[in-house]
Amino acid sequence: MPPDHPNPPRPAGGLSRRRLLAASALAAAAVPLGAGTRPVPALADGADDLAYQRVFDEALAADKNVRRYTTPGREFLYRPRQLLAANADVQRVVAWLRARGYVVTVGAGFAGVTRLLFDRETDVPGVVARLRDPQQWPGQSVPKVQPHHVLLGLGNIMGNPGSPPQAAAALPPPDSGRLGEGAGVTVGICDTGIWQQAGGFHPLWLGGAYVPQADDEDPLYVHTDVLAPQGGHGTFVAGVVRQAAPGVRVDPEQALNATGVGDEASVVAAMGRLVPEVSIINLSLGGFTQDDQPSLPLANAVAALPATSAVVAAAGNAGTGRPIWPAALSRVVGVAAVTQASGGLVPAAYSGFGAWVDACAIGERDSTYVEGQLPLPGLPTRVFHGFAAWAGTSFATAYVSGRLAAMMTAGGLSADAARLALLAAPRWHPDYGALVP
Repeated sequence: MPPDHPNPPRPAGGLSRRRLLAASALAAAAVPLGAGTRPVPALADGADDLAYQRVFDEALAADKNVRRYTTPGREFLYRPRQLLAANADVQRVVAWLRARGYVVTVGAGFAGVTRLLFDRETDVPGVVARLRDPQQWPGQSVPKVQPHHVLLGLGNIMGNPGSPPQAAAALPPPDSGRLGEGAGVTVGICDTGIWQQAGGFHPLWLGGAYVPQADDEDPLYVHTDVLAPQGGHGTFVAGVVRQAAPGVRVDPEQALNATGVGDEASVVAAMGRLVPEVSIINLSLGGFTQDDQPSLPLANAVAALPATSAVVAAAGNAGTGRPIWPAALSRVVGVAAVTQASGGLVPAAYSGFGAWVDACAIGERDSTYVEGQLPLPGLPTRVFHGFAAWAGTSFATAYVSGRLAAMMTAGGLSADAARLALLAAPRWHPDYGALVP
């Protein structure tokens, strides 16, 4: 079975059974619900969600560099006039295209693929489907090709980033007894970047936890203090990681714009900018792909990481069993969301699910945020003063990244060993993986 199949068998790794079981016990150890965990299953009502969807749809429609493939059940977003081909297949793909009248130039490559650029608007999914047809390649292997997929800071792939954030009270100070959790570990956060004022505004939670750099700043605003749909997403994620492991350091990198939109190239580039000290990479983002095939560049980028590292990615908020990439890659910990109901934890209705999901955690969180206002059509403008409540698999993912860091320090484990320990824990539900409390 190929290593980038959505559901390959999980490797046993280099841990002894005794050490693996001991570390699994750490993964399952109860962590009391803190101020960052929401005790109720929902943050917004239907009107809020619909208004937020409208804002996101309008922003996406205005982006001339995004196209939608809209066949029900097979939807995905992609960049126009671009085709990605595995480096080994570029020459014969170019020859095939030119023989059929397409005018293409060879563009820049990344993560083992090359961009082929069409001279005009082209039905890229249709071209990919033909190139993947074995009848086009008698006596030859089928080339590896795909659209250049657009990735989101994870909401409904064809809709919106789930529920909008809402203002929340300030977080209490970190528990002094937990400051050693994650100490010496750095989590890379490839997201919208981080608020320029994050360290100063949140000294107890983010001050000194990262090295500020100009190219890591979240652009945040549409204009003045009006927030873009996902402005502040990366700052919120960083706060959740730190709540899960108060001693951990973070390295924020911008992979998405403030609307929450990026692509495979921007995510790979952000991963490449992470400092060498990063051992866990948090990807609270992802997207669907054509025919649900693994993303070639993301699979290559993950495969190129040090063997001792770990990648944690969100299972998406579309409420579907379709695999989300990169979460469904075999070496990535795909994270779904659960919610606190009156009778206990239950699957979050918005969460992605399936056998490709490895872990789950509560998706409703309070965290560090930004200052600004978020107008929603037909609703009162939301005003933020540095803290917010938000829901989604993005934030379940950030929590799992932090708990992996805590497992590393508690058990003297590498990030990959902590990942294997987590995967060895019993699955809370067949489609939601191991519960990370």
